[in-house]
Amino acid sequence: MEPLTIPARTLAVTRAAARFCALRGWAPVEQVPLPDGRRADILALRPDGDFVILEVKSCARDFLTDGKWPDYRAWCDRLYFAVDLDFPQDLLPEDVGLVVAEDREAALIREAAEHRLASARRRALMQRMAMLAAGRLAALADPAGAAEMRAALRLE
Repeated sequence: MEPLTIPARTLAVTRAAARFCALRGWAPVEQVPLPDGRRADILALRPDGDFVILEVKSCARDFLTDGKWPDYRAWCDRLYFAVDLDFPQDLLPEDVGLVVAEDREAALIREAAEHRLASARRRALMQRMAMLAAGRLAALADPAGAAEMRAALRLE
């Protein structure tokens, strides 16, 4: 079997990490734009109301060239890296959680340190996530309507 390309590896880890969340009763949403301009790979809402961000890293170079990941702490209660089995785990900081994916499955290797969100930020993030998820669900239910809406917004 040929090794996966970096985009294919990223997709595989993202899918396994989202499945990891769903199996725990968390509600994962991928590619969530955050108010500071960053984009969370996966933002998940836990049943207790806490937010988790899983930052997917496809290879060591992806991690080493990314200086923005610490900014995600401001938008979640717990921050995790999601990597595959080939990722050199010793590169990752110990105060960030670790989820390791293999094929379609993922396992929690290290729990993340907690850093509680302020209630106003939590509320704003909840609204942002709900609007994004509902919009994506509506687009899946009515793709033609979603395309018309995007076209109309571009004309304004």
